[in-house]
Amino acid sequence: MEASAVRQRNMEASSADTVRIVSRRMVRPSHGAMPVQPSEDIHLTPWDLCCIGMEYIQRGVLLSKPTAGGEMSCLVDTLASSLARALGRYYHLAGRLAVEEHGDRTIIVPLRCTGEGAELVHAAAPGVAVADIVGSVYTPSPVVWGFFPLNGLRGADAAIVSLPVLWAQVTELADDIFIGMSMNHSVGDGTSFSELFNAWSAINRGDKRMGEMVSTPARVHRRWFVDTSPVPIPFPFSKLQDVVQRFELPPVREGFFSFSAASVKKLKARANDEMAAGAAISSLQALLAHLWRAVSRARRLPPVQETLCAVTVGCRGRMRGIPADYLGNAIEIRVAGCTVGEILDNGLGWTAWQLNSVVGSFDEAGVQELKKLMEEANDGTLTPMLAAAAPRSSSRCRSSARCTVAPAAAPRPGEAAPAAARQLGGPARQLPLQVVGPARRLPLQLLGPGRRLPLQLGGPPR
Repeated sequence: MEASAVRQRNMEASSADTVRIVSRRMVRPSHGAMPVQPSEDIHLTPWDLCCIGMEYIQRGVLLSKPTAGGEMSCLVDTLASSLARALGRYYHLAGRLAVEEHGDRTIIVPLRCTGEGAELVHAAAPGVAVADIVGSVYTPSPVVWGFFPLNGLRGADAAIVSLPVLWAQVTELADDIFIGMSMNHSVGDGTSFSELFNAWSAINRGDKRMGEMVSTPARVHRRWFVDTSPVPIPFPFSKLQDVVQRFELPPVREGFFSFSAASVKKLKARANDEMAAGAAISSLQALLAHLWRAVSRARRLPPVQETLCAVTVGCRGRMRGIPADYLGNAIEIRVAGCTVGEILDNGLGWTAWQLNSVVGSFDEAGVQELKKLMEEANDGTLTPMLAAAAPRSSSRCRSSARCTVAPAAAPRPGEAAPAAARQLGGPARQLPLQVVGPARRLPLQLLGPGRRLPLQLGGPPR
């Protein structure tokens, strides 16, 4: 289905009865004292191109509604003005993905810094209250999807029909407002998304600390490639439409669970108490281990069945050449695996240690191994480089088809924690379960003190 048809179908399905579009506008960068950046291309890395078939990143926050009825239009104007200033710094997000077709049955997909802008949507859902969304375990998904304008749209669709890579929507509810943002995953990851969203928030609040930042363009052209990589990287397809595989998922009910700080603290203490001294389990690892065990138990899986848990590992600060302010995609997915019987019988601490080892194995040696793989895989086209950059299994006993950094078996309670070991070869495995950790909390206050929904609102479940 063409991207325009997908967008129209989702807008009709989610908005016809609940969410009504009030207005749309294209917000172009406001450079202020910054020099206007030339229209040039940013070439996408293998990590970026891996995400071109994914749906847009979609996140948002719930904030207090203006008390005066006439303030909504003024609020939207203010948000548009501050978004324009944010785009002045992150000017690449006002550009468009382009498609260059070559005669050798390959295509190039650059991000073209055209300055055409991001789309800002003002919507209203007067019949929806906050309680309707958070009042039960299950989320009213069609209503929530209406808070975002791009459900079902994939990164490649924006290049095929020339759509913005960044969208925002302000939805007026019965008792509050919801501000959501959608970003094409091929131009950045969650860290890049959060940086832009927080900058928009700070500018809108008049945060003086943003003064120096918004006067300097972000270093958006600094993309990480291995030394032997072609730049740009060609897709071995004659049409971009051939790159994306579309499929329908069976209907599911979405639910979100929140954990208090006290509960997480207890889980962390319990996990560390079950392990030997020196096995430092983090709060996140303890929580993910608890979820992993709970899901396995709820599914009533046989003890001998293998179960996998994937965690995202950020490359910023772990890989040389990828600084903290890197604005492209810079994440690796590591996978821990063991049998259902092992994680249920050995306890929370042992299960958390599986995740601890997976994250710990992504050290500089592992990074160099990944870089070497990508260099050796390069044959001038994208396919083998994507295979090298793709998520790999990092369990204690197996690895992916090419290479992995695999931790050694976790210690039993009371044993010393061994150093991580590396293992090459072995068959690739499917990932029936992916737990990527709790959503990043965006320290946003666009309008002053606001409330956050205890959930990450996004598109249809994948």
